[in-house]
Amino acid sequence: MSDYDVRMVVLSTDDLDESIRFYTETLGMALKFRDGSHYAAVDGGSITIALATAVDHPMPGNVVVGIKTADVDSAAQAIEASGGAVVKGPYNDAHERRAVVYDNKGNNLVFYSPLPR
Repeated sequence: MSDYDVRMVVLSTDDLDESIRFYTETLGMALKFRDGSHYAAVDGGSITIALATAVDHPMPGNVVVGIKTADVDSAAQAIEASGGAVVKGPYNDAHERRAVVYDNKGNNLVFYSPLPR
């Protein structure tokens, strides 16, 4: 069993209200939470759809796969050792430890682990 759990897809938006309306009203998905005018999470079933403006998006303008792991630092090291690249991190933000990376084919990933409360 892998320590990696794909939990979200981060999408870019330049209008959070419009994006929330699309996913909740057009597609009928439930809004999980909203963080001001720059980030919201929509219930996509087994995967959260994160809607983020450039303020909170790890790679604005790109689709990013969010992978939860217990050891962000080891994940970032594994990416680099296998021909990928670390774009930012590992670092702590307000809620989690993160590493923003490219895999060995240039795909956008963010590894994250919630910080203890």
